[in-house]
Amino acid sequence: MAMTVHVDVVSAEEQIFSGLAEFVVLPGESGELGVLPGHTPLLTRIRPGAVRIKVPQQQAEELIFVAGGMLEVQPNLVTVLADTAIRGHDLDEAKALEAKREAEEAMRNQDTKIDYAKAQAELAEAIAQLAAIQKLRKRGH
Repeated sequence: MAMTVHVDVVSAEEQIFSGLAEFVVLPGESGELGVLPGHTPLLTRIRPGAVRIKVPQQQAEELIFVAGGMLEVQPNLVTVLADTAIRGHDLDEAKALEAKREAEEAMRNQDTKIDYAKAQAELAEAIAQLAAIQKLRKRGH
């Protein structure tokens, strides 16, 4: 049997995933991170994007979209505390496309009093959701 690490993915609303994994890949503050069992302790912020979890004896990886929050890695435990976490199969492409369009429009429209940083963050989140949806499609889901 492969070595495993316990993984918890939690949003502000609920626990999204809890179980053993052979590895986890997720969008860290400085780029994509791969975490294997026995990884050196680490604490970092996470960027919007897909968390991929390889569950033992399961062909397809679990995919969870996250935005905002923190990652804590201990040798036998990976904890993702996300502001937003959505199971891959629950992602809504039409909603993400609309959010992207609205954020782009808000950034272009100089006449409105917008929070440019907020519009940029919303755009980045929508683009990351669309990328996660594309990853799911490539896997045939």
